Amino acid sequence: MALSLHKDSANNQMDSSKYVRYTPEQVEALERVYAECPKPSSLRRQQLIRECPILSNIEPKQIKVWFQNRRCREKQRKEASRLQTVNRKLTAMNKLLMEENDRLQKQVSHLVYENGYMKQQIQTASAGTTTDNSCESVVMSGQNQQQNPTPQHPNRDANNPAGLLAIAEETLAEFLSKATGTAVDWVQMIGMKPGPDSIGIVAVSRNCSGVAARACGLVSLEPTKVAEILKDRQSWYRDCRCVEVLSIVPTGNGGTIELMYMQTYAPTTLAAARDYWTLRYTTSLEDGSLVICERSLTSSTGGPTGPPTTTFIRAEMLPSGYLIRPCEGGGSIIHIVDHIDLDIWSVPEVLRPLYESSKILAQKLTIAALQHIRQIAQESSGEIQYGGGRQPAVLRTFSQRLCRGFNDAVNGFVDDGWSLMGTDGVEDVTIAINSSPNKFLGSNYNASMFPSFGGGVLCAKASMLLQNVPPALLVRFLREHRSEWADYGVDAYSAACLKASSYAVPCARPGGFPSSQVILPLAHTIEHEEFLEVVRIEGHAFSPEDVTLARDMYLLQLCSGVDENAIGACAQLVFAPIDESFADDALLLPSGFRVIPLDPKSDGPAATRTLDLASTMEVGSANARPAGEADLNGYNLRSVLTIAFQFTFENHTRDNVAAMARQYVRSVVGSVQRVAMAIAPSRLSTQLGPKSLPGSPEALTLARWISRSYRIYTATELFRSESTAGGDAILKQLWHHSDAIMCCSVKTNASPVFTFANQAGLDMLETTLVALQDIILDKVLDESGRKILCSEFSKIMQQGFAYLPAGICVSSMNRPVSYEQAIAWKVLNDDDSNHCLAFMFMSWSFV
Repeated sequence: MALSLHKDSANNQMDSSKYVRYTPEQVEALERVYAECPKPSSLRRQQLIRECPILSNIEPKQIKVWFQNRRCREKQRKEASRLQTVNRKLTAMNKLLMEENDRLQKQVSHLVYENGYMKQQIQTASAGTTTDNSCESVVMSGQNQQQNPTPQHPNRDANNPAGLLAIAEETLAEFLSKATGTAVDWVQMIGMKPGPDSIGIVAVSRNCSGVAARACGLVSLEPTKVAEILKDRQSWYRDCRCVEVLSIVPTGNGGTIELMYMQTYAPTTLAAARDYWTLRYTTSLEDGSLVICERSLTSSTGGPTGPPTTTFIRAEMLPSGYLIRPCEGGGSIIHIVDHIDLDIWSVPEVLRPLYESSKILAQKLTIAALQHIRQIAQESSGEIQYGGGRQPAVLRTFSQRLCRGFNDAVNGFVDDGWSLMGTDGVEDVTIAINSSPNKFLGSNYNASMFPSFGGGVLCAKASMLLQNVPPALLVRFLREHRSEWADYGVDAYSAACLKASSYAVPCARPGGFPSSQVILPLAHTIEHEEFLEVVRIEGHAFSPEDVTLARDMYLLQLCSGVDENAIGACAQLVFAPIDESFADDALLLPSGFRVIPLDPKSDGPAATRTLDLASTMEVGSANARPAGEADLNGYNLRSVLTIAFQFTFENHTRDNVAAMARQYVRSVVGSVQRVAMAIAPSRLSTQLGPKSLPGSPEALTLARWISRSYRIYTATELFRSESTAGGDAILKQLWHHSDAIMCCSVKTNASPVFTFANQAGLDMLETTLVALQDIILDKVLDESGRKILCSEFSKIMQQGFAYLPAGICVSSMNRPVSYEQAIAWKVLNDDDSNHCLAFMFMSWSFV
């Protein structure tokens, strides 16, 4: 009974202690400890009571309860703050979607009206007895409306601010009509789903002059900060070489007008770089929004004349810019519009899809701007934590230096000190040298990389067309399987160049020494579209003379575009040797790979072609699909691969380094081609079923003509088991034949032009069926081959065929191709008349 009373008394004391009120001094002491250690141990709590006499009247259990409650309140506060942030994002996104819905409704109403009006005109035209061209005029007017015609203006006085302000106000009005109106027919990009944590709403243009892209998104930065970041184009636009503000004119409304000259890098070695002469207008709207809009100054817009173009091609920026609206509760809503005309007629036809793709523009410029702002916003809020003690800004600088150094190497501008070196007679690899250390000081290089007795940097580069290999898949393979293409001896030479004494110039060998790599991640962007890492290459000695190579080497590496679902994204792997210290100002000499997808041509069924077989092989049944829905997994996938490797040299070793670099790049090209051939079937095997080659009558007929004529003249079968094969099987055997088979037109007073090639033939010529028809036979055969063909031509026409000896021909990318033997034969039609001339190149390979 006494024990029971004692327990009741103890419980009453405990209950009363639960409701003790803390003095402000006690709370302050507890908060100090909480700031240092939110979850103190039992010993730490007892120590706290001993060190703070003001807490002596509180029991240790009660102290424990206080810390539990304090952690709970902190968690609730953070959760409430997070929910408020999400709610603000959802509210802003809802507003954005409502505006987008309103714009789409207006667009639909406009299209419905146009459709009804066109139907009425067609009915009127068909009912009338006279020919009425009003329907054509309606169609043309609809097309012209989508072409965004630029109003003509007389030249304005360059020294008259009022004239510049008039151009600026017109630019502002046209930009806003694209950003929030229906001036451009926007189509949302596949995979860009709007949401509070997504990048935003991304759309590309359809049926407008030039290429255009638009993005809308939310960021947790104030409008003025966003404007500051976007105006610093060099910090986020990787293709921007330089931007100069040549004049600043303040306006009466508190804005500014800037006259700007910008140079951009070319993405490959196969086309010239672009520059821009623009007017940029920064102002505020009545609702508090900030606007930065920009357009090119041309003879039609008026304004001053820009700097003369030398090695660049002047591109035109149509009204573009940024609308930055303040968001309730903080942050901004951003509308970005990029609209440019890159003068596609100045580039080779095979590269034109690269310059007329709005999806590529969206990835490289529009989405890149939005991603950069979101990255900085998350870094500023502390949401991103990087290991290794590196600041995010330092890691971003490393990424920019790698990209810029690679772009410098690919472009090789003369005013940077680059000059071309003589070739060895084959034009597949370009060698450029730079012996001007002054140009590198303050950028990616240092005077220590240039020996006192003379030296410089040498770059070996090449570009080629790839078929059937998704860029993301290829770059991911190159990153993960470096030993498949890299030479350990060449890597050792590059690493030794960072030291005082260089390693002896190696002889590049395919595969080199086997080595393993360890990838150490440094940082990645929030969308994981790009990541920076350190690669440790572990060396192994296999003989006494290889001991000098038995050491680890390090590369700083940037990998981007490895998401196969990113439409129009460029995939890139760039790396540079670094030493073990890896200082923030480490010297970087970037090399690597860039793979850019080429959109399949969206020309309709009326595209110029000599046979329906071309359309059958090139796009399959894609003609039945709407524009913008090309089969990215189909075998018509094409991309341009650019390879550039940089090495330092001393004057007395220049020729040896050039020979090594040329041989090395050729071996890398061969390795990449083997990798591409190995990768393509695994990715495309499910797509190349029987339905991938629908046998149109023209396709089957040509296949039958080719094989029948071969049998008639050579008395042998072109395909195995041909006698029992049906027409569709003959077509597939022709297309997948291991030897390169191609057809040429035979016309009097005209050079033979290619009309068809199977897959091996397209690979050998590094082209497509559509572009094939721009290639003439004389450009493919070398001088010796042309002489042999001329001497054998009469024999071919009389006997029907002739064997040609081993020789060298040239692909459309000017790369030499060797073949062990070739055969040429006449192809007869069903009337036994000459239809074309067929060639088969056996056991061909790139030199």
